[in-house]
Amino acid sequence: MSSPVGEDSWIDFVEQQSRGAHDLESRRHVLEHFRHAVSAEPGSIKVWTAYCEYFWSLYVDSQPGSEAGWSPKEQGAFSLDEALNLWQQGYEAVKFRLNDSHELWNRWIELEMELLERTRTEQGVKRITHLFKNRLNVPHATWDETSQKFSTFLSSYNRNAYEQEMKQITESSRNARMHYEPRAPFELRLRAAEKESRADEMKRIMLEYLDWEMGQFRDRVKHRSDPVLTFETCLGLYARALTGLFATDESTWINHIVFLSSVHSSIKEGWVKNQTVIDIVPNILDTLRRAVLHVPWSGTAWARYILSGEEAGLAFSDMESIKHAATNSSELDKDGMSAVLEMYSAWCGYLKRRAMDPNASEEAVDLAEIGLPSALEDVQHWGKRRYGDAYQGDPNYRLEKIYIQFLTEKKDAVEEARRLWEQMSEKALHANSYDFWLNYYLWEMVVFGSSKSKMRSPTPATLAQGLRVPSHATRVFVRALKRKTIDWPERIMEVYLQHCNDYELPYTLRQALDTVHKTRRSVAARREKEAREAAAAQAAYAQAVQTTQDYSGQDEQRDSPSGKRKREESPGRDAGEVTTKRAKNEAEQSTEAASAATAQALKRDRENTSVFVENLPSGTTATAVRKYFREYGHINNLVPKHESDSFLVEFRSPEEAQSALLRDGKYFGTEQISVRPATGCTIYVTNYPPEADEAYIRKLFAGCGDIFDLRLPNLQVNTMRRFCYITFRNSEAAAKATKLDGKKLEGKYKLVAKYSDPTARQHRSGATAEEREVHVQNLHFETTEDELRKMFSHHGNVQSVRILRNMAGRSTGTAFVDMETKEQAKAAVAGLDKCNCRGRTITVEVSKPKYFKPKAVLRNTASPSPAPSGQDGEGDQVMHDAPNGSSEPGQGQGTPPSRDIADRTVALLGIPSTVNVARVRAMVEPHGDIVKLALHPIHGGAVVEFRDKAQAGRASLALEGKEIAEGKTIRIGTVAELFQEKSAATIDRIDIKPTASKTSKDSALMPPPPTIRRNLGTRGGKRGGLVVPTSRKAIVTAPPTANGGDAAPAKKSNADFKKMFLGASANAGASNGGDASN
Repeated sequence: MSSPVGEDSWIDFVEQQSRGAHDLESRRHVLEHFRHAVSAEPGSIKVWTAYCEYFWSLYVDSQPGSEAGWSPKEQGAFSLDEALNLWQQGYEAVKFRLNDSHELWNRWIELEMELLERTRTEQGVKRITHLFKNRLNVPHATWDETSQKFSTFLSSYNRNAYEQEMKQITESSRNARMHYEPRAPFELRLRAAEKESRADEMKRIMLEYLDWEMGQFRDRVKHRSDPVLTFETCLGLYARALTGLFATDESTWINHIVFLSSVHSSIKEGWVKNQTVIDIVPNILDTLRRAVLHVPWSGTAWARYILSGEEAGLAFSDMESIKHAATNSSELDKDGMSAVLEMYSAWCGYLKRRAMDPNASEEAVDLAEIGLPSALEDVQHWGKRRYGDAYQGDPNYRLEKIYIQFLTEKKDAVEEARRLWEQMSEKALHANSYDFWLNYYLWEMVVFGSSKSKMRSPTPATLAQGLRVPSHATRVFVRALKRKTIDWPERIMEVYLQHCNDYELPYTLRQALDTVHKTRRSVAARREKEAREAAAAQAAYAQAVQTTQDYSGQDEQRDSPSGKRKREESPGRDAGEVTTKRAKNEAEQSTEAASAATAQALKRDRENTSVFVENLPSGTTATAVRKYFREYGHINNLVPKHESDSFLVEFRSPEEAQSALLRDGKYFGTEQISVRPATGCTIYVTNYPPEADEAYIRKLFAGCGDIFDLRLPNLQVNTMRRFCYITFRNSEAAAKATKLDGKKLEGKYKLVAKYSDPTARQHRSGATAEEREVHVQNLHFETTEDELRKMFSHHGNVQSVRILRNMAGRSTGTAFVDMETKEQAKAAVAGLDKCNCRGRTITVEVSKPKYFKPKAVLRNTASPSPAPSGQDGEGDQVMHDAPNGSSEPGQGQGTPPSRDIADRTVALLGIPSTVNVARVRAMVEPHGDIVKLALHPIHGGAVVEFRDKAQAGRASLALEGKEIAEGKTIRIGTVAELFQEKSAATIDRIDIKPTASKTSKDSALMPPPPTIRRNLGTRGGKRGGLVVPTSRKAIVTAPPTANGGDAAPAKKSNADFKKMFLGASANAGASNGGDASN
C-alpha cells in the first residue's frame, strides 16, 4: 500500500488505524504512523494537533482509575513527561505559522493550566510563566489575546510579580510585535479572502506574501543583519502554503526548493554565517522527497532530487531507487513528455558525470555504457506508448547530446557518435532546426580540433594545398542547405561561408558560394510567397471588417438623430417604429448576406493554431514574444497572462503552430521556456444567465482548473449573442469543465459547456436554419393555434405553432409554424400564401434567420409613454397600452409631451461592446423604474427612460463613474451625445489594425448642423393651421420652450441632475402637466 500524501490524507489514514487499536501494541503502531505523518508533513498544524491529542488521550487512559479500563500491565505505559514533550515538539514545529499556530498552543497551555489547577505548585507556576514568555516573544496573529491570558494568569497565580513581569515581557516582545506589523496587512487580506471563499484571491495574495517574505530575508543577508527571525517566518509561511492552498502546486514547490538551495549556497559561500540559520535550514533531500510525493508529475522536482542525491554522495543503489520511483509514477507524463525527458536528462547526466570522473571505476563506466542507450530506448518507448507514431523525440535532443559526449570524450567512439548525429538529422523534428545543424557542426569542429594528427594552425592560409581540412564539418552544411523547410537558412548560409573561408580549399569555397547564391534565391522566393499570403489574409480580413462597419453604419443612420427617417417625436422612440417595412426587409437581407460573408472571411481555427508559451522571464513584452516566434509563421494574436509570465500565441495555421513547438525547452533570455500545444484546452459555453458577467463565469468554472483566457463575443453585429470561449491552462481542466454541461443554473438555465469545435460553428440547427419554419402575417386577431395547425396539416406534418402575443395576451397577427421538412414548408408557402383567412389576406413565407441585430430594446408593461403592442420589426418585445389609452392613473390620454420624456431619459456612455442589455438592466434597475432601455453597442452606450425625473436624476448621480467591466466606467450624457459616439473596434488580432469608418471620421471633423422645425399653425397645436411641408430627410424634434417655440435640449451636468432630483417632489405636479406655459 502506498503512503498517504497530504495532511488530510494522513489524518484520515491514522484515524482509520486508531479505530481498530484496542491493545497496547496496536496503539504503539498508531503512534508509529503518526511519526511517519509528521515526518511527511512537518509543518502541518492539523497533523501535529491530531498526534498530540491522540498521545494525550493515551496518557489519560493509561492512568490508574481511568474509565478506559486498561489492564494493570498496560497502565502507566505513557507518561506525563512524554505527553508534554510531544506538545512542545509540535509547538516548535509550527510556531512560526503566524496565522494559526495559536490553535495548537492554546490547547497545550489549556492542558498545562488544568494540571496546575490540580497541583498549584511553585514549579508549575514558573513553567507556565516561562511558556507564556516564550510564546509572546514569537510573532503571531493573536499576540494581544496571548498577552491578555498571561495577564489573567499572573493575576491568579503570581499577583506580587504582576507589574514586573508585564513590564519585562512588554519590553522583550517588542521585536516580535514589530516583526508582525508589516505582515499584518497580508494576513488581513488572506483572512478576508478566506471568509468570502475566494480561493483564487487567496492564492494570489499568498504568492505575493511569499515573494515579499523571501525578499526580506535576502535584504537581511545582503546588509549583514540578523536573518534568523525572518528566515523562520519564511519557513513557516512556506509550511502554510505547502500544506494548504499549494499542496499540489508544482511552481510553489520548486520555488521553495530553489529558496532552500540558495540558502545552502549562501552558507557554503560564507554569506550566511549565523549558526542558528545553519542549524535550522531544512535538508534539501528531505524537502525533495516530500515534493515528488505531492507533485509526482514534476520533471523539475525529480531532476533536482537526482541532482541533490548525487551532490549528497548517495550510493548508486539509492540513486537508482529514486529513478525507479520516478518511472513507476503513473503521473510523470501527466502533462506530456516534458517531465519524462527532464527526469531522464538528470539521470543520464548523473551516469555520464560518474563515468567521466578521473577516478571512476570500470563498473561506473560500464553502467553508463549500458544505461545511456537504455535511457534513450526507454524514452522512445514511452513516447510511442503515449503518442503513437506521432512522437518524434525530444526537440532539444538532451539525452542524445549526453550520450554523444560520453562516446566522444570517454569511449573515443567518434564514428558511433557521428552515426547518432546522422540518425537525428533524418528526423524532420531536428532537421528543420538551424540550431540542430549548428550544434552538429560545432561537434564536428571539436572532434577535428582534438585530433592527435594536428598538422596546421586552426586558420590556415587560403591557398595552401594538401593540408587537412574539416570535411565532415563542411558536409554538415551541405546537408543542411538541402533542407527546404529549415527554419533559419540565412544563418546557416552565413556560418557556412565563414567556415569555408577559414578552413576549406578554393574549389570547395567556390562550390559553397554557388550553393549559397542558389539557396538565397530560393529562400527569397519563399519569403515573398509568405509575405503575399500574409498580405492577402490581412486584406481579406480588413475588407470583412469594413463590410461589417458599413452595415453597422447603415443601422446607425436608422437609429441616430441625423439618420434618414420620417419623424421622431421623442428621444425614447425606437427608430425601427418609423421605418417602412419594405426598407427594413431589404436592409435585413443585405445585412444577413454581409454577416454570412463576414463569417466566412473571419473563420479562424484558434483551438488548433495556438500554443502556450510558459516560464518566460518576468516582464516579457508581447513584442518580444512576437519577434521570438516570427520565424515560425504568421502570428495572428497574443494573449498574455502576466501573473504567471505566460502567453497564448495564435498562428495562422496548425502547421505553423506545430513548428513553433520546436522552441520547447529552448532559452528565452535567461529562462528555459516551455512551448506546448493549446489543443483541447478551450470550451464553448452558453445558456448561462443573461446577467452573468466575466466574474460570474470565472467563479462558475473556478473548480475545474486555472483559466488562462475568457473571450466574450462582440455584440456590435448581434446583441442577442450569449456565449463565451474559455481557454484553460491544460486539457485536464477543460475536460473537467465539460462535465458541467447540462448543469441547472438558478433553477431554469441548462448550461451548455462543450469542447470548442471550429467546424461546428459553420452549421446551425433548428427549424429556422433548416428552412422548416414558416412565417405567417396579417392573421385575424382571433385566429387560434388549432385553426392554423389544421390549415397547415394539409401540406405536411406540423411540429409546432406559435402565435405572437403582446404582454396583455392579445394576438399580434403574426405566427410561426414549424413543419417536419423543408419540402413541406415550401409546399405550405405555395398553397397558402395570399389566401383568405377569416376575411384577411395572409402572407406566408419561409422564415429567414436573422444574425444581424445591432440593437437590443427592453420595455416595461406599465409605461408613461405607451406604444403599439406586440413585437417590433426586429423582434423586440414592446409595451402595451394601459386601459383606455392611459398609461397611468391620473395621466391624460395620448402620448406624453416630448419634454417630459426627455427630462426622464438618460444616456449611458462608455459601455463595452461585450456587455449585453440584461447586464445593463441589472445595473440600472436598483436606481429607478425603467420604462424603456435601448442598448446600442455600435455607439458604446444605452438610452434609459425612467418613470419620472426624480428617478432619472437619482440614477444619473449613482451611475456616473460606476464600473461596469474591468477598467471600464459609465459616463452620463445626452441621447445626442450617445449617437455621436463610436464604439472602438474590437479586433482580437495584433496583425491587423482597426479600420476607422468613413462616417465616424467625417463626423469627428464636422458634425451635422441642427435642423429647425417651425410651427406655423396655432400655438401648441398638432393639427390645423398652415404647415410647411418638410423634406423626407429626418429631423430632430426638440422639446417645446416656455413660449411655444422649439429648441434643442441643453446638455445636463451632474449639478443639473442633482437640482432636478432635489426639486422633483415639489415640482411633481407641474412636470406631469406638460409645457410650462400651460
